[in-house]
Amino acid sequence: MARLLGIRIKNFRSLKDVAIGQVKYGSGEALPSLICFIGPNGSGKSTLLDAFGFIADCLKDGVEPACDAPHRGGIDRLRSQGSEEPIEFEIFFDSDDEGRPIVYNLQIGSDEKGIPVVVKESLRQRRKGEAGGKPYYFLSLKNGAGKVWAGQHVGGRDSKLASRVKLDDRSRLGIGTLGNLSDHPRITMLRRYIEEWYLSYFVPDAARERPPAGAQRWLDRRGGNVGNVLQYFQRQDPENFEAILKRVTASIPGIKKITVTTSDDKRLLLKFDERGYKDPFFQQSMSDGTLKMLAYSVLLADPAPRPFIGIEEPENGLYVQLIEVLAAQFVQQTRRKKAPTQILVTTHSPYFVDALKPDQVWLIRKGTDGFARAKRVADLPNVAEMVKQGIPLGSLWYSEHFGRETEADE
Repeated sequence: MARLLGIRIKNFRSLKDVAIGQVKYGSGEALPSLICFIGPNGSGKSTLLDAFGFIADCLKDGVEPACDAPHRGGIDRLRSQGSEEPIEFEIFFDSDDEGRPIVYNLQIGSDEKGIPVVVKESLRQRRKGEAGGKPYYFLSLKNGAGKVWAGQHVGGRDSKLASRVKLDDRSRLGIGTLGNLSDHPRITMLRRYIEEWYLSYFVPDAARERPPAGAQRWLDRRGGNVGNVLQYFQRQDPENFEAILKRVTASIPGIKKITVTTSDDKRLLLKFDERGYKDPFFQQSMSDGTLKMLAYSVLLADPAPRPFIGIEEPENGLYVQLIEVLAAQFVQQTRRKKAPTQILVTTHSPYFVDALKPDQVWLIRKGTDGFARAKRVADLPNVAEMVKQGIPLGSLWYSEHFGRETEADE
């Protein structure tokens, strides 16, 4: 299974040039399994999370629809202010060979009509057994035309294995088109990996809706089908269904039992039995925090979880003790030996940060030029040493040991 080692983002809103993790071939520390971003409002945390959503939407829907999504407003609003350069992402993936990560470069600009298109797209990797030297291209496209190397061979000198390609639609990613062909297993691997990213924009009111009954395998981004996913596990995996319910009841004081049922008009209902009450409550009456813990419990209890999960401010609507419980659950999830998950979280809660280590947390702030800068907390002076002495990381942040949030790293 692929794993994110690092990413560099250029010209994407306030992320003029931000890099985290391994962003050079053969150097830099890979991203951990749990990645947390902290910082003041408007610093760029949501933008960073949306960068992943933007890449996934480009693959799924095409570049133009991804740019024109209501919360993005078109490519002119996505480009960093004052820049005419393409939006660029360079992503390092571990492809089950730590010494030979795959580097994916994607550049998005505008054509002569101002329509968003893919300007450049490439994939690079070292040859098997090579410990040094530059990686070779096995996909190289410019304006939809270029070369691709088939099979597991890398590229470069293996020119006889290269095929010239020209894509008809420059609004579609090359990895989406070529990743559907069996001749390109590494491209297929990358396409599937990005398609399996899960970015959570959980809305409690969506979970209060009464969707049509019917089992669904995956939780949607808003969490509105949480009952349908529970219904899937109830039918297909009763043992894991019980494990999910136990996790929820252990996390939320007062909940004794959750039951999935169907109304007369074929609508799905979640019944919550609470201590001290004879009659159950339905999801429409439950608190934001209860519904949120339910959604996250369903997400984390999946026996075949998504390889990469992004969650914005999971603490919203949760009692302090539940924030600590949720943070511990995230940590436990990333330590699973079987089907591990990489989780990226943005938060304003020091209680959440208390459960983390300095090398899992990045501080993101804007400089005097208005663009974001990201710095790993482990690299801040004295922080790691104070954590070793037993001072919780969130307490150090709250006490301004990371520097005042009005200050900017230049």
